[in-house]
Amino acid sequence: MVIIALHVMSRGVIIDFTSFFCISFSFSFLHPNNQILLGFKQVISKLERKTVAYHESGHAVSGWFLEHAEPLLKVTIVPRGTAALGFAQYVPNENLLMTKEQLFDMTCMTLGGRAAEQVLLGKISTGAQNDLEKVTKMTYAQVAVYGFSDKVGLLSFPQREDGFEMSKPYSNKTGAIIDGEVREWVAKAYEKTVQLIEEHKEQVAQIAELLLEKEVLHQEDLVRVLGERPFKSSELTNYDRFKQGFEDEETKSMQTPEGGIADDDGSAPPLVPQVVPT
Repeated sequence: MVIIALHVMSRGVIIDFTSFFCISFSFSFLHPNNQILLGFKQVISKLERKTVAYHESGHAVSGWFLEHAEPLLKVTIVPRGTAALGFAQYVPNENLLMTKEQLFDMTCMTLGGRAAEQVLLGKISTGAQNDLEKVTKMTYAQVAVYGFSDKVGLLSFPQREDGFEMSKPYSNKTGAIIDGEVREWVAKAYEKTVQLIEEHKEQVAQIAELLLEKEVLHQEDLVRVLGERPFKSSELTNYDRFKQGFEDEETKSMQTPEGGIADDDGSAPPLVPQVVPT
């Protein structure tokens, strides 16, 4: 996966942390301006195309069945430029705070592409490089910055991002503990993801074959194959709010007189999907 950073709305340290997971900007997959932003369509081999389809299907299915992951709304396997092999559109994450459980599910979803390649294709590719980079950053942040590790304790060692090397504010022994924790946490996340992909192997294959056939899948395609998400909450989730906002917009457009302007009811605008080149 490759993230193109056009604009990041910072809401403090937590949102800064999640910004490397999903960069938020809005545009249509099929809009001509995409050719300027992301490059013209590229021709890839049948084998590469199949690998990308199963990789993206792994992300879609794992996110759908992980309670704390934001589900995918739209995905395409049309490659653009020299690096972006597809684009995934997710429900925007509007949470101001994130828990250890939420970040764990996000990690699992990010590993879903690699897991799908391993389970269904029997071999892995370099397509997960950017996924692994994001997982590494997320997990180091949990262990060394956000105090989620019992072994490291309630300590925080924020890393500078100005490109300059600096001495680590902890001993080599503490550094070894941090490295060990990160490897262990990522291994646990990958083990869970592989298990999830195994459980939903047929659905992963169905989504992948649909991608190969249609190249672009929308939310309704996912629902037809996967069913509604199996999670209920006492309050609206980001996914629920997005669906509600989308349905309200459709209703409003149907009630707007031809050539007229709909009244503003003062409600908040619908959430804008997050688009992640992959």
